[in-house]
Amino acid sequence: MAADLSPVEKETLEALLQSLQRDINCLADDNRGTRKRALEKISKEVFSKKSKLSASVMKTFFEEILKPVLKLFSDPTEKCRELSLQMVTEFAKQVADMSQFLPYIIPTVVQRLGQPELVEPCEEIRLSTVEMLLSVIEICGEKVGVYIDDLIKILQRTLVDPFHDVRKESCRCTNVLAAAVPEQFYFQANSLVTPLLKSLSHQHSKVRVSCIQTLGIVISYGDGKNVDDVVSHLAQRTFDSAPTVRAALTGVIGDWLLNLRDRYSYFHKLLPLLMTGLSDEMPDIQKQARQLMEKVGEQFAAENEDDLKDKMDFEEIPDYKLSTGMTRPSLGCRVLVQRNLSKILPAALRDMADWTADTRVKASSLVYFLLFYAEDHTTQHMETLLQGLYKASLDENEQVVRQVVSSAELVGSFVDPAVFCKLALPHLKSAAGSSATGCSSCLLILAALIRGCNPELLKPLLKDVCNTISLQDVCCTEQSSCQQHLLATVSAIVDKAGEETGAHSFTLFYVLIHVMALQPQGSLQREVNVVLTKLASTQRLESVSKLYENHIQEFLEKLKKNHTSWTHHSPECRLFDVLLSESGPVVSGHLTDAMDIFTECLDSHKKDPELRLKMFSLLSRLLMNASQSVESKNAFSSHSVTVVQKLVIPNCVWQAGRTAAAVRSAAISCLWALLNSNLLSSQDAAQVMKDLLTQLITCLDDHNQTTRLVTCKALQRLLVSCKDTFNVDMLHQIYPELLKRMDDSSDEIRVVVTKTFLAYFRAFPSKYDHDLYKLHLEAMFKGLLVHLDDPTSSIQEAVLSVLKEAAHVQPLLLKEQVESVRHKHRVARYCEELITHCQSLTAKS
Repeated sequence: MAADLSPVEKETLEALLQSLQRDINCLADDNRGTRKRALEKISKEVFSKKSKLSASVMKTFFEEILKPVLKLFSDPTEKCRELSLQMVTEFAKQVADMSQFLPYIIPTVVQRLGQPELVEPCEEIRLSTVEMLLSVIEICGEKVGVYIDDLIKILQRTLVDPFHDVRKESCRCTNVLAAAVPEQFYFQANSLVTPLLKSLSHQHSKVRVSCIQTLGIVISYGDGKNVDDVVSHLAQRTFDSAPTVRAALTGVIGDWLLNLRDRYSYFHKLLPLLMTGLSDEMPDIQKQARQLMEKVGEQFAAENEDDLKDKMDFEEIPDYKLSTGMTRPSLGCRVLVQRNLSKILPAALRDMADWTADTRVKASSLVYFLLFYAEDHTTQHMETLLQGLYKASLDENEQVVRQVVSSAELVGSFVDPAVFCKLALPHLKSAAGSSATGCSSCLLILAALIRGCNPELLKPLLKDVCNTISLQDVCCTEQSSCQQHLLATVSAIVDKAGEETGAHSFTLFYVLIHVMALQPQGSLQREVNVVLTKLASTQRLESVSKLYENHIQEFLEKLKKNHTSWTHHSPECRLFDVLLSESGPVVSGHLTDAMDIFTECLDSHKKDPELRLKMFSLLSRLLMNASQSVESKNAFSSHSVTVVQKLVIPNCVWQAGRTAAAVRSAAISCLWALLNSNLLSSQDAAQVMKDLLTQLITCLDDHNQTTRLVTCKALQRLLVSCKDTFNVDMLHQIYPELLKRMDDSSDEIRVVVTKTFLAYFRAFPSKYDHDLYKLHLEAMFKGLLVHLDDPTSSIQEAVLSVLKEAAHVQPLLLKEQVESVRHKHRVARYCEELITHCQSLTAKS
């Protein structure tokens, strides 16, 4: 080699060798300090001088010192190994052709880095060694091909090196090697897949990125048969927390789909990985995935131009409209997905039921985009698809459910309603009969399908859809989610049906009343009202009350079909409640049917107490707001006697038990509401007064405080509104019971009793025979005078008012009774005031 040098270069080389010969010899010295100083001096002399050595001189000198320097790669002293490595690296940068040194360098590196066990303990030196190897490969290019086995052996170890920087540098080295010797690399590439897969889950994101990129190159430059081995590992990286990793994965998969030799065999495995990027949380990755999908589609269309020529030339404009905001994919993309859908969709649907939430979220997003690209090709997969959507719609993860609903809306857009109704409606019937949860999921998907479908195609099927959702098993399910999805289904039907809604108005109204009646704690009230308003407006009705007016009669007839078998658990009981409560004035025109149901359900001999409690509560509410409900058209008067005679009085009969006591209280409350709304005329009261008074007197002594209180109020209202109906015997029958109540344990009841006494004395007939009934009057006066000295001042004041009213009946007798007890009272002021009042009345008479 020295013969190739010019005379000047030879002279320079000889001078250099002469000056450094001792140092070169010292490289093999036993003293580590000597070896270290020798390396430092050689490096300084060769690389640090101002006058640079020529490449030829440098190469010849490198030949002279290469072997002793390479021996120092395994020096026990770390510094010596480091310096020797630096020296070789520097020579590699300055020597034009390193190929003749490869027989010495490569085996040495294999000895240090390519052994089964870790030989080089220093991670920084391992990194520098790989960097040096990278430089050598870049310089030598295709000439390293003969050493491919050794290089692969080295990379197999360094790709799984404990030091993360070594792994990254090894990835770069692999990339350069594949490009430098593609033919030799082709046969060895598969041996690097396993170590790369081991680094795929490294804790450093930069390592994972490098690993994914290198894996892409290794598969591309190899025979591609390892795609099956790596797909599952790469699929895990779609969940990677680092966006850079997901972006790298998207790029690699896109490149494989475009350039892999046998890519057609792997479309069904690679497409899901690329399409997962379409729903990535990072907009940049979404954009990258869309662009790659378009490129793949364009290339596929170009490669299959003969097959797709007709579709390209005569592509039809779709008759469906999407609200996704995304542009329609190209023909190539759509056909590519359609041809692989049968292989991809079942696996994606299975993943939507995976035990990990992240997998379910990714799978649900993938299903959405598969459907978006497959368009009407989805039809032939409907049965499998719907089963997967039903199951996934029950997911506890809200994101999964939202994506499933969006997918169902897409299906509704692409698939003829005749197809999905043929599958969904029978499934809804069977699911409703078996479980509320299954019914809920079916309704959720059905509502989404209807929201997405073409209204014109749906209209011929409206009757079947409405009849199905109005089935007892469907609309009587009390699960909150089921009612919510049922309401959403009705809303979707009304939106799509438009003016056609009128033909199915009663059925939809029937279902909405079910939702209103069975909703949990009024949670859907506002939404139900919105849909009712929408239902009315599509039929151009003035208001929702018109809906009630149009349908209440048919609804009541439907309820009367089985009202004799109702219990308090029957949903019809709540339907009846909501129908009458919400219909307002409309109910007054249908009281006959309503009263038939009330009469049956309040039968004290046949119906359970809980049902009677519910019915009394409803009737009381209607009576309390009579002017806006039952009496809006003066229609209730003909039913007042029936209410008192057949409903109230029988349920006031005493029976043992708390439930029976609650029924008595409810019955008395209903009577009070009736009387308070002035719905019982004197003529009607006369027909039932005897029996009614008997039960009221009994209830005045009831052990339930509420019953006693409401009875006193009801008796007061009765005395006020029907005072002409009371004869003397009835009046005499009442006062002993009222006097008993003046000793009640509840002050509230005692105050109400005084008000009842006021009405009582005002009900006395003008021709009352004072002399004949003197003893009765004395008993009344004496009983009330006792409470004129009550410890409670409010009671005293109330009793004083009562006695002043009683004085109008017989003032002289009352005056005598007051004077006889005045000395016993602690507060004589009330007695004096009462005597003065009696005297004034006597003077007037």
